Amino acid sequence: MKIKVKKLVLALALLAPFSAFSTEWTGTVVGILDGDTLTVLNADKRQVKIRMAGIDAPESKQAFGTQSKKSLSNICFKKSVIIDDHGTDRYKRTLGRITCDGIDANAEQVKRGMAWAYKQYLTDQTIAGLEETAKASKTGLWVDENPIPPWEFRHGSKTAKAAKKLPVKKVSASSAGFECGSKSRCGDMSSCAEATFYLNECGKSRLDRDNDGVPCESLCK
Repeated sequence: MKIKVKKLVLALALLAPFSAFSTEWTGTVVGILDGDTLTVLNADKRQVKIRMAGIDAPESKQAFGTQSKKSLSNICFKKSVIIDDHGTDRYKRTLGRITCDGIDANAEQVKRGMAWAYKQYLTDQTIAGLEETAKASKTGLWVDENPIPPWEFRHGSKTAKAAKKLPVKKVSASSAGFECGSKSRCGDMSSCAEATFYLNECGKSRLDRDNDGVPCESLCK
């Protein structure tokens, strides 16, 4: 009977989802995709896309989307990192808590008002506390009275649908003065705003040669 019980316990352990276990590994950040997603080169020289656990940053077309990406770049780009690996999400991205040169990047993004605490998936309530502090002091995205959470923006609430339309009108036509054209080099750009427009709206990736999310470093200091 004891042998059967031991076999049953072992079988249950093997069937437990991988994401329930946490492991640590190290690497170097080689790319910033947005305010909560980055690419890490691991010890095997393999690039791994990391979705930061417990937080949700503004989408690129939302207010503070660009600032959030730049903030994460300042914290982590080209830094040595420790990944507390929480498994993978449905998009096969690695979920993790990230420490960049001793800084808890997940917590720091929320502290700076550059991301929400993703309360639906949150296990560390200190991050929720950091959000409340940032909100009270109107830090970062909380300068807006009613910022739209990215999960609502993505999933099409009525408010989010309206917010999706507004930025397109602002950046695509004469209201901003920018239109996608033949410009492709930093030397062609008149300002950081124009360089950012060409990077994000026109797909001119060569403007961001070091892949840190910030175009034309000489203009966007």
